[in-house]
Amino acid sequence: MAQVSSKNVDPRSGFCKSNSIFYSKRKPIPLPQNHSLDVTAYISSRPHHGKTAFIDATTGRQITFSELWRAVDSVATCLSDMGIRKGHVILLLSPNSIFFPVVCLAVMSLGAIITTTNPLNTPREIAKQIADSKPVLAFTIKELIPKLAGSSLPIVLLDDPQNITPEAKFLTTLQEMMNKEPNGSRVRDRVNQDDTATLLYSSGTTGASKGVVSSHRNLIAMIQTIVERFNLEGSTRNVHLYGSNVSYLWPSSVCYGPTRIRINDRGSVQVRYARDAIVDFKIPRNELASRATNTRSYDKRRGSVKVKKYPTVKILQGYGLTESTGIGASTDSLEESRRYGTAGMLSPSMEAKIVDPDSGEALPVNRTGELWLRGPSIMKGYFSNEEATASTLDSEGWLRTGDLCYIDEDGFIFVVDRLKELIKYKGYQVPPAELEALLLTHPEISDTAVIPISLIDICFISDFRNKEVGQYPMAYIVRKAGSDLSATAVMDFVASQVAPYKRVRRVAFVAAIPKNPSGKILRKDLIKLATSKL
Repeated sequence: MAQVSSKNVDPRSGFCKSNSIFYSKRKPIPLPQNHSLDVTAYISSRPHHGKTAFIDATTGRQITFSELWRAVDSVATCLSDMGIRKGHVILLLSPNSIFFPVVCLAVMSLGAIITTTNPLNTPREIAKQIADSKPVLAFTIKELIPKLAGSSLPIVLLDDPQNITPEAKFLTTLQEMMNKEPNGSRVRDRVNQDDTATLLYSSGTTGASKGVVSSHRNLIAMIQTIVERFNLEGSTRNVHLYGSNVSYLWPSSVCYGPTRIRINDRGSVQVRYARDAIVDFKIPRNELASRATNTRSYDKRRGSVKVKKYPTVKILQGYGLTESTGIGASTDSLEESRRYGTAGMLSPSMEAKIVDPDSGEALPVNRTGELWLRGPSIMKGYFSNEEATASTLDSEGWLRTGDLCYIDEDGFIFVVDRLKELIKYKGYQVPPAELEALLLTHPEISDTAVIPISLIDICFISDFRNKEVGQYPMAYIVRKAGSDLSATAVMDFVASQVAPYKRVRRVAFVAAIPKNPSGKILRKDLIKLATSKL
């Protein structure tokens, strides 16, 4: 606990009355003191236990650790020969692949910067990211080359070029690069822990997506946090499955050697692939980590069935942001996970404040406010966006998460809602997530999203002349098959269970709730839809 007397810190909650900071109750993570260190060198210098680094459960292909590090050296040599240098941005547009780490480690070893984009993104969304990040080279598969049309980016093909269309031009393939003999005398720029390693874009559910600049130090801190969390050091076979959103997951396993198995990442079929992988590869221990603070993306009935089939599986909750390199809080044991609704306790070496959004006052335990985080994994800032950086990171290194939370007397964090998504009705604050959770208990509702509708948009409501109203809750509903649930029935259902100011005043029925690839509701799209139809 830096520069704070332990006498001032409540050992139960971690709250310090003298400065209103919550300190992590977990053991601090060890970080390397060598400033001239890149994350690839850091990972490669660690002891590796076991033989197999990665398995593709779909194809059965495996990569050993010796093959992995030779491939990284070979690809780095080729990139250097192409003129890739420190500070250059490299785009990776690819589904999950066991070659994902090869590309990332090679790029970062040169001091170049990795930026990834989701294969589900549209060409327009990808073009926008390219225009912002200005990559000099792209890695992708032949199926996704059309999404780069018009970018004029040189392309390295990640898969087999067989049957590729003539108009799909590329420089070389990753396999050809991996086959090249590594050159120890290649150009090496000096890279230190403060240099930028990744440029990952936020999901942009409430506004424009922004490039998050993370340093080598941020990644090293993330790796050490995960290694400590899962007790990876010294393990010889600790197998993990991964599906989507793996940008922050694979480095920890490469660091200490537990095998990672890549499974199909196409939505609902992922459960089946995970089940098959558990059986096929005789996985003795599988830890499923969920960082979703949004419970809507979790199918409770399906989940409960799967857990019954695998009674030894540990389901651990986690909380993090792209801006915090995926680190923030977690439940690290079954006992902690049994505390219903929590995102967990602060990660090692992480500090937190709960800040009143209106007054700026730092609040004590069991008081709801915006969660601020500070620690070694917090981003450097937003790429080429000083205004957004200044509004999110303060001069003391505190990250304003935008999440409304409280920390209880035992140091557990509970996420209430997104600050920007709060509906403000007559001075009251209405969390959409609370209404959504209630609506999902209705037997005829399969999915829902609640958004704010402003006063001027709903002037047909009886009290529209009341200028103090501000906003009303509106619910988008996906009915279950065969249901003829009415809007009035939905509003009555909510009204019977909440305070008057939380009542839903408008309902619309849709076939599906728009969500981004990670399952977050795209409220901004729903707000546009609502206002366009009024």
